[in-house]
Amino acid sequence: MRATIIHAPGDIRVENAPEPKIVAPTDAVIRTVATCVCGSDLWSYRGINPVTEPQPIGHEYVGIVEEVGSDVSTVRPGQFVIGSFIASDNTCPICRAGYHTSCQHRDFPNGCQAEYVRVPLADGTLVATPEQPAEELIPSLLALSDVMGTGWYAAKAAEVKPGSTAVVVGDGAVGLSGVIAAKELGAERVIAMSRHESRQRLALEFGATDIVTERGEEGVARVKELTNGVGADSVLECVGTQESMHQALLSTRPGGNVGFVGMPHDVQIDGQQLFFSHVGLRGGPAPVRAYLPDLIERVLSGRINPGKVFDLTLSLDEVAEGYKAMDERRAIKALLRP
Repeated sequence: MRATIIHAPGDIRVENAPEPKIVAPTDAVIRTVATCVCGSDLWSYRGINPVTEPQPIGHEYVGIVEEVGSDVSTVRPGQFVIGSFIASDNTCPICRAGYHTSCQHRDFPNGCQAEYVRVPLADGTLVATPEQPAEELIPSLLALSDVMGTGWYAAKAAEVKPGSTAVVVGDGAVGLSGVIAAKELGAERVIAMSRHESRQRLALEFGATDIVTERGEEGVARVKELTNGVGADSVLECVGTQESMHQALLSTRPGGNVGFVGMPHDVQIDGQQLFFSHVGLRGGPAPVRAYLPDLIERVLSGRINPGKVFDLTLSLDEVAEGYKAMDERRAIKALLRP
């Protein structure tokens, strides 16, 4: 099969690789219908995460079940499925508490930018749609595999409630999905922080009520101005840098909450400042599997359309251009068709 391999920072290639096989009785093999490049993949592409040897890459996928292990009972060959970027059993105490990405038996379906993918713990990881979805729904269903579920978790962790004010820090695919989530969870005001006109337009389409272009202290001041000097009830931090975390914490009112889902890189938090701010802080890898049934229903009913974050569609053979376009911020998110 064809699969994407990262050899070194900036060096993405499509190569021939062995097709995945059933290894454990809880595995499934799916034929990839669509996959994509994630913003977190860019950490390796840019050399921020070390790449010491060629390795498969990619963790977002939707596809058709080709084969299942002998212990798999909830999905069967021929079904269209969506899975989380981390495999979970969906039965351990941590999963039952809603934190599937910390499952006691978690595994990692890596190498998903490929024609076929082996998914461990298939019963607890994959969710089938009632029938083969319409072609136009596939981008939105693919978004559920990571970015929409991650934006949803950011909003839940920030405790977005009906009638509240939410701020979204970050205008990538996760941040834009966070705008959808905040609106769906009932926020009356959704302030999107963005400097890019195309992303601002999409944020407004997704339900943002205000756009803030300033960053850092100026961005905090603008949020305070929009909230009568109080700050936001909920802030979704969807970037993962020191600046974005600082901005998120200072934009939140006393007693408000920050949900952080941007993979932190060199982020330091002042414990004393956090202590006296009365701001709650929760985040981590999003438990996408917990939200899949609900989000699938919202997509199939037409209530949400997160697939609009894909503004570049390429064949798998063109994956290197997808990375380049996202790295240069010419694209929000690149969808790949094997």
